[in-house]
Amino acid sequence: MRAVIQRVSHASVTIEGKVKSAIEKGFLVLVGIENADTEEDIQWLSKKICGLRVFDDENGVMNKSIMDVGGDILVVSQFTLWASYKKGNRPSYLRAGSHEITIPLYERFCTVLSEQLGHEVGTGEFGADMKVELLNDGPVTICMDTKNKE
Repeated sequence: MRAVIQRVSHASVTIEGKVKSAIEKGFLVLVGIENADTEEDIQWLSKKICGLRVFDDENGVMNKSIMDVGGDILVVSQFTLWASYKKGNRPSYLRAGSHEITIPLYERFCTVLSEQLGHEVGTGEFGADMKVELLNDGPVTICMDTKNKE
């Protein structure tokens, strides 16, 4: 699994002109899933996201997690995180997972993240044409890959 985690002041997902999900202070998480991903990847990534200390403490130092600040999370499926750009200028998405595998893993990831966070995460809609709006706070943007844990 690959994820781009952005600390936001607010974020939302709109589909066909209707807001599907919106959050205030927290994380917008773009997640790309490949066929080789497993429950272990979900558990590791969820724990890392919830423990990521990128929110300011009382001294203005990034020392607090999303759990500490009571923030929200919005998770958006993003198969383009698996783009290969080595040949030519048109990206290939061969490593992006098939719908049969990625949809259940995406749903499970959202469930596990909600359980660890202690409240429901917002979501996009798998495979939909989504308009994602955000105000990146900082900016703080972190990239994670569960196959590159070291």
